[in-house]
Amino acid sequence: MNKKKQDIAYFVSFCIEQYKKAKGITGSEAVMQLDKYHVLEYLAEHYEVLHTQSRQWILEEIDEFIRLRKEKQQ
Repeated sequence: MNKKKQDIAYFVSFCIEQYKKAKGITGSEAVMQLDKYHVLEYLAEHYEVLHTQSRQWILEEIDEFIRLRKEKQQ
């Protein structure tokens, strides 16, 4: 695995862990929730911008992304 892919994997893992803690859910529940709304792909695709932001900003971005996905599904 090249350095950039490894950095992205670490970043996505960090986001999962932070989301889990913020929502008070298990790691598997967090992954299922984030996967359901394609958040994991979003985090990986936009790593260059997102990894420079604060933990709180990233969590707010994830919540907003999920909210928009839910609205689209309705």
